Amino acid sequence: MSAEQKSTPDTSDAEPRPGRLTAAAALAALEGLALAVGGVYILVRGLTGHPDDRSQAVTGGVTLIVLALLPLLAARGLLLRRGWSRGPAIITQIMALPVAYNLLQADSLAIPGGIALAVVAVAALVLIVNPETTRALGITGPGGVREPK
Repeated sequence: MSAEQKSTPDTSDAEPRPGRLTAAAALAALEGLALAVGGVYILVRGLTGHPDDRSQAVTGGVTLIVLALLPLLAARGLLLRRGWSRGPAIITQIMALPVAYNLLQADSLAIPGGIALAVVAVAALVLIVNPETTRALGITGPGGVREPK
């Protein structure tokens, strides 16, 4: 195995990274960070506090921390212009939309969180499926045909 890093053959590192791609990566990273922080919070509260069910709190915290890996890996892949990262980034946004909807249905302080999550998820989806982003990731159209610039 060589020490050189392999780059995706369809993307040119000489071209600057599009701003839309950077913004999509930042939004995915923000979601991943929020999941990780929430998971650590639930885990710590479950271990040090007095939850109704300690094992459920610990399981919930660990689950959120593990789920945070998907958007964080997608964000890293987007920054490095890896074509594989588009799928996990889209999946993350699609999973965020029902969560945002549930937060919006609550009669509490969760409503602003639902609004923020919905805005971030929709904005990230728009940025990820943008043709400029698709070209930067080296993703081709049906039949392997490259979309024109």
